[in-house]
Amino acid sequence: MRVTLTVNGRPVTADGVGADESLLRLLRERLALPGTKNGCEQGECGSCTVRLGGSLVCACLVAAGQADGLAVGTVEGLAGGDGPDGGRRLAPLQRAFLTAGAVQCGFCTPGLLMAADDLLRRDPDPAEPDIREALSGNLCRCTGYEAVIAAVRMAARGEAAP
Repeated sequence: MRVTLTVNGRPVTADGVGADESLLRLLRERLALPGTKNGCEQGECGSCTVRLGGSLVCACLVAAGQADGLAVGTVEGLAGGDGPDGGRRLAPLQRAFLTAGAVQCGFCTPGLLMAADDLLRRDPDPAEPDIREALSGNLCRCTGYEAVIAAVRMAARGEAAP
């Protein structure tokens, strides 16, 4: 089947998509967007969290065909504009994660960033219980979450390093 969608603001078409192919596989393997991680393939870890049609979903649980005609936002889409080195300029939330030391092995980071971004879009000044709730669908074995919570607070206050 042919799947046409908008990924990070860019129209994309993929041909030959199987009925059992997940949105996760489409993003990683066909569209070369490796930021969305393949963790558990059961929707339990949150590493594959993306925005689909305005809502957060685990891309491993969504058939690629279900995304046809919809907008998909991935962690790669959080960065914007060109940085001084010619690469993409990190979003304030991404910079806050780096500054707070919320990036350890990095495997869970994309899902945590997507969940935190979604929270900050809905509530630009969330309380700690709200931050914890928003991140509750994302598992991390390295950070202990305190640095992640600090990073979300930093981003909310606009304290991320430029």
